[in-house]
Amino acid sequence: MKIRSLLFSLIAAGFALTASAAEPIVIKFSHVVAGNTPKGLAAEFFKKRVEELTKGQVRVEVYANSTLYKDKEEMEALQLGAVQMLAPSLAKFGPLGVKEFEVFDLPYIFDNYQELHAVTQGPIGRQLLDKLETRGIKGLTYWDNGFKVFSSNKSLDSVEAFKGQKMRIQSSKVLDAQMRALGVLPQVMAFSEVYQALQTGVVDGTENPPSNLYTQKMHEVQKNVLLSNHGYLGYALITNKKFWDGLPADVRTQLDKAVKESTDYANKIAKQKNDEDLDAVRKSGKSVVKEPTAQQRAAMKRALVGVHQKMDDRVGLELVQSIYKQTGFDPSKM
Repeated sequence: MKIRSLLFSLIAAGFALTASAAEPIVIKFSHVVAGNTPKGLAAEFFKKRVEELTKGQVRVEVYANSTLYKDKEEMEALQLGAVQMLAPSLAKFGPLGVKEFEVFDLPYIFDNYQELHAVTQGPIGRQLLDKLETRGIKGLTYWDNGFKVFSSNKSLDSVEAFKGQKMRIQSSKVLDAQMRALGVLPQVMAFSEVYQALQTGVVDGTENPPSNLYTQKMHEVQKNVLLSNHGYLGYALITNKKFWDGLPADVRTQLDKAVKESTDYANKIAKQKNDEDLDAVRKSGKSVVKEPTAQQRAAMKRALVGVHQKMDDRVGLELVQSIYKQTGFDPSKM
């Protein structure tokens, strides 16, 4: 009996040793912006909470600033399982075939964060994320970046001043229509290439939340910034569906908790960082930052709200109207 008991003890110890020596689950998290942006900070917060909540059972490796994959490469890498997590801008899902996400690109569809979060944190946002599953992608949540401002080396003093300018956009039919409504010549370009394009005059300007403008040093090669707040830039935190579904249930529970906590953090830090970075742009003296007058803002809205109707067939009239209903937006009053 003693021998049998000893044998059982040795077997149990062996199993314990194997378990303790098991390699942690690795999540490679790739993104294209700087580490000190809202997304970069949220990714690091997510890493910290995942590793704490799982007690090291999961390790998150964050690759910032396109060090692993660029804009055009990262989605395919996720679908192939080369990375397990991304937080791409919402415009990236149009080229993937889920063009409904381009509804977030519609100019002036949200006036504030309260209206925005009623959509992203509600049933409309969830229904959109669920559409990604047929592409092998699990949509987890939305992270804010912020509301966009225009920047250019040419004048931004009026709607007419935009005509003929070349501006960088993400690949989005809605953003293309937005720029053309202003008489702008849109140029699709990877985020990592924008600074050099601005510096060399390949494009005159672009649109970004202040945090991207400042952390990528675009303000150093842009003479003018207009606080138009004309559109929203946000991200979807996504993972490879096969990878996610294959995780142990207890691990997935802890990851779900980390997702929720990091979303709260991301959305809080986004507004804070944009305010701080806008102040830093002003203090740098590199760009002239202008607040549009009430008349200028009204003129900009009138020029751009027509894009909603033009894009109904692309993003879905029913989806647009459901957002109008949720936010109280009435395009007829523009």
